[in-house]
Amino acid sequence: MHPLIKNVEYAVRGALPIRAEALNAQLKKDPSKLNFERVVFCNIGNPQQLNQKPITFFRQVASLCENPELLKVENRETVSKLYPADAIARAELLMKNIGSVGAYTHSKGIQHIRENVAKFIEKRDGYAADPENIYLTQGASEGVQKVVQLLTQNSHTGIMIPIPQYPLYSATLSLVDAIPVQYYLNEKEDWGLDVAELQKSVDEARNNGTDVRALVIINPGNPTGQCLSEQNIREIIHFCHEERIVLLADEVYQTNIYQPERRPFHSIKKVLMSMGPEYSEQELFSFHSTSKGMIGECGRRGGYFECTNIDPEILDQVYKISSISLCPNVHGQIMVDLMTNPPVEGDVSYPQYKAEIDDIYQSLRRRAIKLSKCFNNLEGVTCNEAEGAMYLFPRIRLPKKAIEAAKEKKMTADSFYALDMLNTTGVCVIPGSGFGQEEGTYHFRSTFLPEEHLFDDFCAGLQDFHKSFMEKYRD
Repeated sequence: MHPLIKNVEYAVRGALPIRAEALNAQLKKDPSKLNFERVVFCNIGNPQQLNQKPITFFRQVASLCENPELLKVENRETVSKLYPADAIARAELLMKNIGSVGAYTHSKGIQHIRENVAKFIEKRDGYAADPENIYLTQGASEGVQKVVQLLTQNSHTGIMIPIPQYPLYSATLSLVDAIPVQYYLNEKEDWGLDVAELQKSVDEARNNGTDVRALVIINPGNPTGQCLSEQNIREIIHFCHEERIVLLADEVYQTNIYQPERRPFHSIKKVLMSMGPEYSEQELFSFHSTSKGMIGECGRRGGYFECTNIDPEILDQVYKISSISLCPNVHGQIMVDLMTNPPVEGDVSYPQYKAEIDDIYQSLRRRAIKLSKCFNNLEGVTCNEAEGAMYLFPRIRLPKKAIEAAKEKKMTADSFYALDMLNTTGVCVIPGSGFGQEEGTYHFRSTFLPEEHLFDDFCAGLQDFHKSFMEKYRD
């Protein structure tokens, strides 16, 4: 086996989720042996696993594309009783540009869909986007992996990643034998990003012989849920420009914004383009996905990345590595089209679409607030509110006896706590050590995706567990 594969760790699919799957299987086989009725998978942002309703219009169009027999003229009378006219029209337009969902597409993705993505970006940012610089991908993760691979020249290449970070980045860096150059977010300042911390990190790395090539920004943050201000983004762009560092903007949670008046989403591309010709050579890769937002179509694996200010010869290499896997899956590409070009006011499906999006969004806001209050009411726990994304990342101050018990089990203290939580309540969270954290601190990441009508019981179970745990290991 390749030694680099052995070095890869991916906490959100690691030991605790494996244990959760085993408990789930046990519940189906003999539930009498467990003290809970179901396993609640809060380890990953997977909304439909926790029964978030799919967007009706999206599924209608997808189903028509999957079975184009329904679009034949002779079937129109029957189909029109089941599907709204705009869903039928969209499916016909897509199939005209796709041909068959079972055929390979262009390696960048279907031209028509990339053109719609470009229009979406232009509408969002107010600046032009070129569909030739847009690559459709199997979720945002594939795009991140391709770009990191592209940037890694040798084992001295360094990529700056936040701590805490989403394990996709550390795992990918391990796989390509690049160096993770860590910079710390400030928990006391709502997980804020201080450019002085970036400067300290890059200086230390370069003094140690690391060739720092790129900076990863996750905005809104995962696992921390913060949303960057426009001024902060300007400072980050200026830093990258001065240090000749490529920017990687992970913006998959851009519609998960829960304090829009105080902290609206600003795309890094929009801010970059507003900064004038001095920054016209600042290289940027921006990533988006159909897995998050109010859509939550994780299993369809739809996403894209846009290349901004990237040299044409480099773009040739991006195309080459994209061609190796032939093309992204067509079902994911269709979902990207629907995400970036949804029903608009005046369309038959718009009222239902808007109602469904609004219901999911408002429910996520309520659940985010309720869970942060729950965590902040626990002994020794503090939790910043979620400004965006789907997660909370509370800090837990564990008794010395618990820390010693974890050492005896050869576990980190937060993993020990999270495993006990899972075995007691059926709730699967991920310990902070899987994301990185300041030394001497302990955290865990939890989604706030459990169904809202079950949320009071969910929170009560966490409170009972935590009280019992603290009493058991009290110093």
